[in-house]
Amino acid sequence: MKAPVERGPNRNCAPKQHPRSSHFLAMRYNMGITTPHPDNIGLSAERAQEGKERLMSTWTQSTTANAQSLIEDDSDVAIAVMGATGSGKTTFINLASGSNLRIGRGLISCTNVVQVAEAFELGGRTVTLIDTPGFDDTTKSDADILRMIGLFLATTYQQGKKLAGVIYIHRISDFRMGGISTRNFKMFRELCGESTLKNVVILTNMWGEVSREVGEAREEELATQDMFFKPVLQKGAQLLRHGNTRESAHLVLRHIIENRPLSLQIQRELVDQKKDISQTAAGAELNKELMLQIQKHQKEMKQLQKDMEEAIRTKDEETKRELEIETKKLQAEMSRVQADAQNLVSEYSKEKAKMEERMNQFVEQSRIDAENAAREHEQQLAAVRTQLEQSSSASAAERAKLESKLVALQNMPRRRRGGLFGAVGSFIDGLFGL
Repeated sequence: MKAPVERGPNRNCAPKQHPRSSHFLAMRYNMGITTPHPDNIGLSAERAQEGKERLMSTWTQSTTANAQSLIEDDSDVAIAVMGATGSGKTTFINLASGSNLRIGRGLISCTNVVQVAEAFELGGRTVTLIDTPGFDDTTKSDADILRMIGLFLATTYQQGKKLAGVIYIHRISDFRMGGISTRNFKMFRELCGESTLKNVVILTNMWGEVSREVGEAREEELATQDMFFKPVLQKGAQLLRHGNTRESAHLVLRHIIENRPLSLQIQRELVDQKKDISQTAAGAELNKELMLQIQKHQKEMKQLQKDMEEAIRTKDEETKRELEIETKKLQAEMSRVQADAQNLVSEYSKEKAKMEERMNQFVEQSRIDAENAAREHEQQLAAVRTQLEQSSSASAAERAKLESKLVALQNMPRRRRGGLFGAVGSFIDGLFGL
């Protein structure tokens, strides 16, 4: 029986209904089970130290310090999921987390924002999965997507949060790794950098759409060809399979959750090195792609002009009208691409300033919420203590009940103040008008 896929005639975005099955398959390319990396053993002290680090950048130091002291995040393990539009990122996240993030079932992509799933428990860890849009989105330009992902990653890193890993999803059902997939993977590599690759998982899915022989032949090609995944696998990345079940998804995540969290290349570039987004490796790669598009369109425009001159000379009115329509379309596309290249810098700077303002507001609201929660807690404690003082004539059972209630209030864990990842994601939605 074939596993459900994300494509179909329904073009609407709808919650995914998750299949339940005891069968799962998630293994490394060499079919072996990996042992934990030596660098990932005995890291509790290092994690504690990393939590105390203060990362300085163009963002205000006071905002960083206040956020770190006030915001209690919902997760101690954060994992980003990336890949081309329609590759199955959201389906994987919904299966693993039990969330209900939007899924695209047609040609129009639904993940055109950074979505953050509900945190869940796995192997004694609290895990948050982050869904990112692909660089071939149907409603956002590649420049929009890069600014969106860059702003999300920079903001969370600025507040002291690093990713335990990154999953890149690739459909094994694809006949070949075409231009769109290649471009997405290039951008993925530039976002991550070289030093983070040991925390990267290349995850193939949709195995139910191909025969075992075809799937394994494609997998071997992907793993052994320099133009595909071989370079990242040689530098520590893992190649795993996803069998479209929750068990399979969790098995994949268990390869990641004990990793030492690392910063991505774009985070270090934007925050530590204070680069503009166009100066980052991902920004440079995108600009190169945009320039190639502009050059291609310029050649097409020259050919259209020649065709137009020929149509005018031969008085071919029908061809002339068709060429005029094509010329207008091409001019609009050239203007869009040129605007993307120009806006990559200016728009990111504006969005970054707005994000700083919203983070300030978030920190202030977190402080107010914390004070209110503490005041309410103290009032509850005082009320129970007063009841105990006035219960000298009460029965032993009643006093024992009050004493138990007092102990429970005293041992009550700190109330969560909302996850940092979810808050930043919602701020970015607002910035991009979503």
